Amino acid sequence: MRRRTEGQELSEEMSKADEKDVDQAQPIQPKVKSSFRYGSMLMNFGKFLLLAIIVPPFLNYASLQKEGQLLLPKDGQIVDIGLGQKMHLLCKGKGSPAVILDAPTGMSSDIWHYVQESISSLTRVCTYDRMGLGFSRRVMQNKTTGAEKVWGMSTSGRMVDDLHRLLGAAEIVMPFILVGSELGTLNARFYTHIYDVQVSDLLLIDPIPEEVFEEDQWKEYWYGKLVPSLQARQFSAATGLSRMLIILGMIEPTIKGGNVSEEVMQRQKYLLSNPAHQSSAVDEHYFINESASQVRDIMQFKPLASRTSVSVITGESFDRQIADNLNEMVAKLQKKFLDESYPSASHIQIKGADRRMIYKKPSAIIQHLRKLVNQRRSKPQKE
Repeated sequence: MRRRTEGQELSEEMSKADEKDVDQAQPIQPKVKSSFRYGSMLMNFGKFLLLAIIVPPFLNYASLQKEGQLLLPKDGQIVDIGLGQKMHLLCKGKGSPAVILDAPTGMSSDIWHYVQESISSLTRVCTYDRMGLGFSRRVMQNKTTGAEKVWGMSTSGRMVDDLHRLLGAAEIVMPFILVGSELGTLNARFYTHIYDVQVSDLLLIDPIPEEVFEEDQWKEYWYGKLVPSLQARQFSAATGLSRMLIILGMIEPTIKGGNVSEEVMQRQKYLLSNPAHQSSAVDEHYFINESASQVRDIMQFKPLASRTSVSVITGESFDRQIADNLNEMVAKLQKKFLDESYPSASHIQIKGADRRMIYKKPSAIIQHLRKLVNQRRSKPQKE
C-alpha cells in the first residue's frame, strides 16, 4: 500500500471541510426565501398604505371641485357683496313682508328646507350661507373700509355686517321678518338692534343665552366634547374618509325622507365631505362665546325699538342628546335673558322638541311664521 503524501492528506481534509460547510449552509436557504417573501409583503403593504393615504383625499378634492359647480341650487345666486366677498342667497316665492332665515351654528341654508318650501307659497322667503359655509366661499383677509369696524371672521359682528351688505345688494324689500336659530339668534338680535328700521318682526328659535358660556359645566361640554367632535369631522372630510363612509352608508345627511329631493341630499353629502365647510363650522362653534359677548355689548349700546315685535320658540329641552342638568341650565338662563331683554316677547314651547325642530318638527315654526306674515300684512308698520 502506497503511503499518502502530506499534500493528499491536506486535500482530503479540505474536501471534507467544504462538504461540511455545504451541509451546514443548506438549512439556511429556506430562511433566505422566507425573509424575501416577508420583505416583499411589507413593501406591498407599504404601497397599499401609501395609496390609501394619498388617493382618497385626492379623489375627494377632485370630486368637490366638480360638485361645487353642479350642486349650486337652481334658484340660488352668488351675490357680490363688495370687499371681494361673494355669498350664496336662495330666495323663493313672491310677496311681502319677506322672511329672512339665519341657520343654526355651523349649518348651511339647506337646514331650512321644509320651512322655506312651505312659507314660499305665502310670501318671499330667503335663506343664505354664512361666509365659509355652504356655497359662500370664505375670504381669508378681512378687507374693510375705514368706516367699518373689524370683527372676527366667525363672529356675529362680522356675520351681521355680511348679511347687511348681502340684503342690500340683493335689494330685499324692507321691513322684513328676521328669523334665527341658535347662533342665528345671536346674529338676528345683533342685526335687529342695529338696523331696527329694517326688521318688522324678530323670531328666535332655541336662542342661546349669552351667560351660558360663563358656566363651567357648559364650557366643558361645548369646548371639551362638542368642538373636538367637530374637529374630528373636519379631519375626516380632509382625508376623504367622510366620502367613503357616506358611500358605505355609515354617514347620512341630516335632512332626509320622501319629501327631500335628490338634489338636496347630494348637496348635504357634498358639504359633509367638504373640509372648508367643516372648518367654518368648527370656527363658528369655537368663537360663539365672542359672538355672545358682542351681542351683550350691542344690546347695552342700542336697546331694541318698540316697533319690532319679538317672539320665541323653544322645545322641551335644548338638546335631548346632552345631560339633563345642561338642558336645565340652558332653560333657566333662557328664561332669565328673555325676562330681562325682551319681557314683552311671546313664547311658544313645542312638546317633544329640541334644537332639531327646524327639520324634525317644522310645522310649529311654519304655523307661527304664517301668522306673523298675515298679521304684518293687515297691520301697517309703526313709525
